Amino acid sequence: MQIKNQFNKVTNFVRRLGDVRFAGQALFVVIVLLISWSGIKTIQTNYSLQKQISTLKQQTDIQKLKNNNLALQNNYFNSHQYLELSARQNFGLAAPGEKEIIVPSTVALSYTVTPPADNTPKASDHQPGYQKNFQSWVDFFLHRQNSN
Repeated sequence: MQIKNQFNKVTNFVRRLGDVRFAGQALFVVIVLLISWSGIKTIQTNYSLQKQISTLKQQTDIQKLKNNNLALQNNYFNSHQYLELSARQNFGLAAPGEKEIIVPSTVALSYTVTPPADNTPKASDHQPGYQKNFQSWVDFFLHRQNSN
């Protein structure tokens, strides 16, 4: 009985396919689905291309900034101020009329003052033990240096 019921359903469906109105509607639905799918794929392709264009524009902007930086650096290295400073540092040269005094490092260091040790209480000194423990774990997972 079920087989006969199913067979009747299939034959009815096949007969409906022979109907021009049903076939036209089915064809229309298929065409609409294909056009929609094509439109969605086009939108997706345009979106990915737009992302690539944006990325490339950002890269060119970064490269332009790097080039400007290098141009400014080249201008500085060719300037009179840099040449004079380089001559003073690397060769010990001085401008005409200047005198250079060389102080031994032992004499220079004997007049320095060591800064006092920082004994001010930290915020972590007043934390309860469980907060210190939690903070230690956060520092561990975030690869921070231990501040305690």
